[in-house]
Formats: sequence, structure tokens, C-alpha cells
Amino acid sequence: MNEIALVFAAFLGATGIIFGAFGAHFLKKKLTVEQLQSFETGVKYQMYHAIVLLVLGLQLEFDSTLKGCIFLLLIIGTFLFSFSIYGLVLSSARNKKIRFLGPMTPFGGLLLVLGWGLLMYLFLLAL
Repeated sequence: MNEIALVFAAFLGATGIIFGAFGAHFLKKKLTVEQLQSFETGVKYQMYHAIVLLVLGLQLEFDSTLKGCIFLLLIIGTFLFSFSIYGLVLSSARNKKIRFLGPMTPFGGLLLVLGWGLLMYLFLLAL
């Protein structure tokens, strides 16, 4: 399971850099300030969670269901949160907003909160 966490960390990190550069250089002229800020929020959260997954993959042994749940919540939450923001921003910039993505963002955020909450619980168990 650690290897999977590390692969996802690397994927999210690499694509986060690509999306950040894409936003800063290409989209800057095509998006409103508000849209660009939303896009950058998606990139920031993606990068934060890439780093977290890297640390967890290197430090935690995924030897329990709890640890596996933390991993899955962070991965799925990051994809739903960040990638739904990218889709919403890009589609609204073309005046064709993909509305079904709207609920994905807060749901992804909820999964991230649950992942962090379970991580805190795991740490409390170790006290």
C-alpha cells in the first residue's frame, strides 16, 4: 500500500506543477481574477495533499484498515476537490459550466476533512 501512496503522491505532485504552470502562463489571460484564484486553490490543495501522501507513504506502514481508509480518503478527496474546481473554472470560462461538478468540490473537501480526522484519531491512539 505504501508504494501506491507514493505513486499517487508523485502523480499529484507532477500534475500539480503542470496545472500551476498552465494556470499562471496560459490561463492568466483567459480567466477572470476570481476564476484564476479558484483554479489556484485547486492547485494548492492538490500540492498540499501530494506532500502529505508522500510523507505518509514514507513514514506509515499501511498495515491496518484505518490507515488504508486515510489513504483512500485523501486520494479520492483530492481528486474530487481539485479536479472538480479545474473543470468548473475551465468550463465556466467557455460559458458552458458543467454543473454536476459543483457538488463534487464540497464532497471532495468533506473526504479530505474525514481523512485528516482519521489521521488525528490514529495519532491519538498512539498516545
